[in-house]
Amino acid sequence: MIDLNAVRADTPAASRRVFLDSAGSSLPPRPVLDAVVGHLEREAEVGGYVAAREREDDLEAGYGVFAELLGAEPDEIAFTDSATRSWLAAFDAVPLAAGDRVLITEVEYAGNAVPILHRAHEVGASVETIPSDARGQVDVEALKELLDERVKLVSLVHVPTNSGLVNPVREVVEAAHGVGALVLLDACQSIGQLPVRADELGVDLISGTGRKWLRGPRGTGVLVVRRSAREVLRPRLVDLRSGEWVGPREYRLREDARVFELWEAAVADRLGLIAAARYALDLGVDEIRREVADRADRLRRGLAQVPGVELRDIGEQRSGIVTFTAGRPVVELREALAGHGVVVSTSHVGSTLLDMTRRGLDGVMRASPHYFVEPAQVDQAVEAVSRCVR
Repeated sequence: MIDLNAVRADTPAASRRVFLDSAGSSLPPRPVLDAVVGHLEREAEVGGYVAAREREDDLEAGYGVFAELLGAEPDEIAFTDSATRSWLAAFDAVPLAAGDRVLITEVEYAGNAVPILHRAHEVGASVETIPSDARGQVDVEALKELLDERVKLVSLVHVPTNSGLVNPVREVVEAAHGVGALVLLDACQSIGQLPVRADELGVDLISGTGRKWLRGPRGTGVLVVRRSAREVLRPRLVDLRSGEWVGPREYRLREDARVFELWEAAVADRLGLIAAARYALDLGVDEIRREVADRADRLRRGLAQVPGVELRDIGEQRSGIVTFTAGRPVVELREALAGHGVVVSTSHVGSTLLDMTRRGLDGVMRASPHYFVEPAQVDQAVEAVSRCVR
């Protein structure tokens, strides 16, 4: 069991307001702040190059830390400056040509959909949508009907930005691998709140961020590239970190996942990201999952009793994201709740166009309580929603 007093002591701001926006950008714990600020102070003393050399062992150890967290090997881990950079680097390396097919789900995120459509248009590939089943998650049987040898990639969002859905992953992977397709898992909203293990899920690629449920700094990301996938991928954005210049007209790319890294990086933020992963491992990923589920379920039960509130979560399995509408414009309601000391965010049709359009929604309220939120604070949030709706 997580020591609530201890994690709240590491998160002083959690006592000043009801923070329900870990799906947006969570509150970093004290060890993360200390890692980032401490290194910036050291850079101010000796310069960035010297400060980085002093932490070479810690930076190298970070690959092992994330390998443990994500069920991979250290040589399958790459660090980037965001989940977007991780996802784009992976997607851009998937060979695509005229006549190839890319499959997406109805909860695809705009940050993925735009580059998929853009590149498909460039090369003459097609983009097709896997239907959702009656519960709102990806319909695995419908996927099997769509698959053939022309499908080169299945883009799968693990937890969408606009609902509490958790998509089935292993079933999708098994079907996709049957025709030789790669599976790129967008784990932006799942790493840090749910177990996400490459060895158990079987996915080829995983992209994630530090700033959300993992409670790391903004401007940090991670990419898992399985060894089997590296044989297929063709990285296009490379520099002297990705490879080496070995002759006047010759170069050699790295053979591990770090081929997807660029030379320049914010070392302080990288150290903070590693500290965040250690913090999560120390607490226990399964313990985190249980505590997050407890807070989210409590919030859903409370909101279900508020007249005028309609829960908008879908899926058989639910995450820590709780979405709802309440008869008021979502931005207006978000600001009203802020006046009651409750921090939430909103999700709009442009971010998940297919799903929101299918369900007739322009926007939803998005509340995402982490393990550092007290149960009493969840009840306080429900009361605040009730007051604002009335």
